[in-house]
Parts: sequence; C-alpha cells; structure tokens
Amino acid sequence: MVLGITEVKKGMVLKVENDLFSVIKTEFVNPGKGSAFIRTKLKSVIKGSSIERTFKAAEKLEEVELEKRSMTLCYTEGEQIVFMDVHDFEQIYIPAEYVEDVIPFMKEETQVEITFYEGKPIGVIPPNFSILEVTYAEEGLKGDTAGNAQKKVTVQTGGEINVPIFIKQGDVIKIDLRDLSYVERVNK
Repeated sequence: MVLGITEVKKGMVLKVENDLFSVIKTEFVNPGKGSAFIRTKLKSVIKGSSIERTFKAAEKLEEVELEKRSMTLCYTEGEQIVFMDVHDFEQIYIPAEYVEDVIPFMKEETQVEITFYEGKPIGVIPPNFSILEVTYAEEGLKGDTAGNAQKKVTVQTGGEINVPIFIKQGDVIKIDLRDLSYVERVNK
C-alpha cells in the first residue's frame, strides 16, 4: 500500500530501498519556508540495524503487510533451526542467526511468532520470558553482598547468564529474553 508521509505511524513496516524497516519514531515537521517533511527512526526488520531518515512531502512510501504465524521450536539442525506451525504442523527451517542470542535460553516446544514477507520467514519473535533451571552455579562468597554482586550460571538449555550471588544450582529462574537479563527466582 502506498502512503503519503502524513500517514506514516510508529509500528508500521515500510519498504525503503528494497529493505524492510519498522518505524520506531516519527516527527512531522512543517517549517515556515519550504515544504513539509517527516523525520523517522527506522529499524531494519532483517538486519536489526537502525537508521534515521528524512522524507519530503512529495515522497510516497510503501507499507508492507507481514504475515505472523505461531510456531513451536522443534530442534536445531546445523546452522538451521526447525520450527513447526501450531495449526497445520508444517515444519520450516530458519537460519540460526535470526535468534542466535536467545536460542540458548529457549526450550524445545517454546512457542514463538514468526514473521513472513512474501512467503519467506524474515524474523522470529520469542516470548518475553523463559523459565529455566540452573544446572551449574559456583558458590557465592560469604559476606559478598555489597551492591549488586553477581555471578555467571548455566541454565538447562546451555545458556549462561549473570544472576545475583544467592542463586544456586537447582534453582529455577525467570529470564527476560528481550534483554537477556535475570528477572527473579521462581518457586518450583
């Protein structure tokens, strides 16, 4: 769908120079002299990099519709991760680089949302949180409670994360997958 600059809103996905960008921020500017323009901050849907871009009033932008499907993580096969559609059980292979930072914190059968453009997968949206058991944790030093003392632990899926020193092997913790941070200890 072709849009004028006044129709661009946060959250839309635009096609700019044959790349897909999600609109993060917009600012409409109508100077006293000259024509109006819009300042935007865009994030590449595929690469994840952000750019700032200004569009003049006469420019037309193309909004794209992305299809989103609920899928389940099945297993990793080399450099590919296999997901299965929860409705029709179709399996698809997605490059591991789409989720390489969060995959060490996701169990098999974790439900994710996969975005498709023109039938091709272009992104994986994991759940916000993951609850995992700590399989390895060094003992915290007694008395080392000043400030935000932390240590690195390993969770059941093989990922390593920094946690407060009171976390021990066998504890179940909640991890925020948006920034890969410890949230809290969870009762079993």
